[in-house]
Amino acid sequence: MVIRSLTLGVAAALLAACAVGPNYVRPNIETPSKFARDEAASDARAADIVTGVEQNAAPTPSPQADAEFWRSFNDPLLTRLVEDALAANHDLRIALASYDRANALLRNAKLDRFPTVTASATGSDSRASADQAPGVSRADRDGESYSVQADVSWELDLYGRVRRGVESSRAEAWAAASDLDAMQVAIVGEVARSYVELRGLQERLRVAQENAENQRETLRLVNARFDAGRGTEFDTSRARAQLEATLSRVPALEAQVAVTMHRLAVLTGQTPDALIAELTPVKPLPALPARLDPGSPGELLRHRPDVIAAEHRLHAATARIGVATADLFPRFTLGGLIGSQAIDTSSLFERDSETRLAFLGIDWSFLDIGRVRARIAAADADAAGELARYQQSVLLALEDTENALVRYARTRVEDQHLEQAAADSATAARLARVRYDAGAADLFEVLDAERTRLTAEEAFADARTRSASSAVALYKALAGGWPTRVPVREDVASR
Repeated sequence: MVIRSLTLGVAAALLAACAVGPNYVRPNIETPSKFARDEAASDARAADIVTGVEQNAAPTPSPQADAEFWRSFNDPLLTRLVEDALAANHDLRIALASYDRANALLRNAKLDRFPTVTASATGSDSRASADQAPGVSRADRDGESYSVQADVSWELDLYGRVRRGVESSRAEAWAAASDLDAMQVAIVGEVARSYVELRGLQERLRVAQENAENQRETLRLVNARFDAGRGTEFDTSRARAQLEATLSRVPALEAQVAVTMHRLAVLTGQTPDALIAELTPVKPLPALPARLDPGSPGELLRHRPDVIAAEHRLHAATARIGVATADLFPRFTLGGLIGSQAIDTSSLFERDSETRLAFLGIDWSFLDIGRVRARIAAADADAAGELARYQQSVLLALEDTENALVRYARTRVEDQHLEQAAADSATAARLARVRYDAGAADLFEVLDAERTRLTAEEAFADARTRSASSAVALYKALAGGWPTRVPVREDVASR
C-alpha cells in the first residue's frame, strides 16, 4: 500500500515537473544583403537575417570538408594530397577524438534520466575472541554471514537539472562536430595553399635559373670581347657581378621549395621526406576558376563551422544556467533495495531470508543558498561571455571573407599588369642584346634590361602564386567552397 501510494505521488510530481532556468533562444543577427567587396554580386539581393543554426541540421562530421573546392583547380596531384590529408592528418585525428569524447559524455548524461541499478554480494566468516565472548566455546564463537542484493536509485528530475544537463551535453557535442568541420576546412586550405606556394616557388626558381643562364651567356660574350681587345675589365666585372647576384637567389628558393615539400608531407600524415620524389618534377600553377561566387553574408554564417560551434557553445552555457538554478529547489531521489541475507548459503534464497527497502530521499541546499546563487551568477557570466564570443565570431567571419574577396580581386588585376610587364621586359632584353651585338648599345643597357627582365618575371611568378593563394583563402573563408553545398549529417542526438 505504501509503495502504491509512493508510486502515484511520484507519477503526479513528474507530470507537473518543469525545467528551471532560461530556455535557449537563437540570437538574431542582421547582416548586409551582399558582401561589400563582392563586385559581381547583384544589388537585388534582399537583406538577410541570420537566426542561428538549424537544430535539425545534424552536426555529425562529414568524411570530407564542406565542399570539394580543390577539384576546381583541375590538378589530380592536389586532389590526392587533399584526400590523403583528410584521411591521415593528425590534427584531424585529435579533433575527431574530441568529437568522440563529447559524444561519450552526451551518452553518459542521457543515462542520468534513467534509474541506476547495481548489484552486490558479500560473504563473511568470522570468529570472536575469548575476551569478546567469555565462557563461550570456541566452536560457538565462529559465525558466517551471506547476502546478495540489488539496489535501485533514481533522481526524480522535477526541476529539470538532469534535462538541462543533457541539453548542455548535446550542444557541446554539436560544437565538437562543428570544430571537426572547421579543422577539415583549415587542413584542406593549408594543403592547397602549400601546394600552390610550392608550384609558385618552383616557377620562381625556374625564372632565376633561366635568367642566370642568359646572364652567363652575356658574360661569355663580354669575356670574348675583352679577349679580342674590344671590351674592358670594368664590363667583365659588372657582368660577372650581375650573374653572381642572380645565382645567389637560387639557394634560398631551393630551401623554400624543400621546406614546402616537407610541410605537405606532414600535413598528409607522412614523414617530411615522403613526397620529395613525387613533388620534385616541376608543374605549372593550378588554373584558377573564372569566377568565385561567395553567396550572401547570411548564407556564409549559416554554414561556417566556427560560427556554428560558437552558437552551440552559447546554447550549452545557457543550459548550464538551468543546471545551477535547479539547486535552489529540493532534489528528490527514489530508491529501493531487494535482497537476501542468511548465515548459511543453503538458506540464502529461502522465503524468510528476504530483505527489501524502499525510500524517497530529499536533498535541499537551501541552507547553503549563498553558494548556490554564486554558481548561478557564474553560469550567467559564462553565458554572457559565450554570447560575446558568438557575436565576435560572426564579425570575424565577415571580416575574413571581405578581406579574402578584396585580395582575390586585386591580385587578379595585379596579375594582368605584371604579365604584360614580364612580356615587355623579355622583349626589351632581347632587343638590347641585338643592339649590343650590332654595336648600337653599350653593355650597361644590356645588363639593365636583363636585370629588369628578371625582376619583372619574378614579380609575375610571385603575383600568380598570390592570386592562387588568395583563391584558396577565399574558399577557406567560405568554409570550404560553394556556400550552398553543405554535407548531410547524422543527428548527434540519435546516438
